[in-house]
Amino acid sequence: MKRILFFIPISMLFAVVLFSCEKEGACDEYNVSEINGDDSHNFGNNCIQCHQSGGEGEGCFNVAGSVKNNLLTAPATSGQVEFYTLPNGGGTLTYTVPIDSKGNFYSTEAMSVVGLYPAIKNATGTMYMGSTLSTGACNSCHGNSTGALYAN
Repeated sequence: MKRILFFIPISMLFAVVLFSCEKEGACDEYNVSEINGDDSHNFGNNCIQCHQSGGEGEGCFNVAGSVKNNLLTAPATSGQVEFYTLPNGGGTLTYTVPIDSKGNFYSTEAMSVVGLYPAIKNATGTMYMGSTLSTGACNSCHGNSTGALYAN
């Protein structure tokens, strides 16, 4: 009887450890924005602050940010962010990430956007960034030390 009582708490502890650490801070989870998707949150914040190894977010984002409408009054509800090898949409289109219905874009897919030129594209036009990216954490600058991202 004592052996059974001893193994019950140990097996309960094992179950708690096994299931409580399943997703938090894990980088192996697929998490990519979708057209008309509404799973995102925290518009305007630096998404990668939480969505990184050891962070609270689900999956580790390689690129993420928030896009406002052309009046800068609300989130853009459609469009995509494109990444080119040369300025103003020149060179090769390397990656495309959709903007969801809450104005956010994000991706855990294996990609490196550092050194690429981003563009925000929607039904009414395209906005280009004139310099290359030094990080995929777009809201670490935009909306803080530089103007907010917006769709044309």
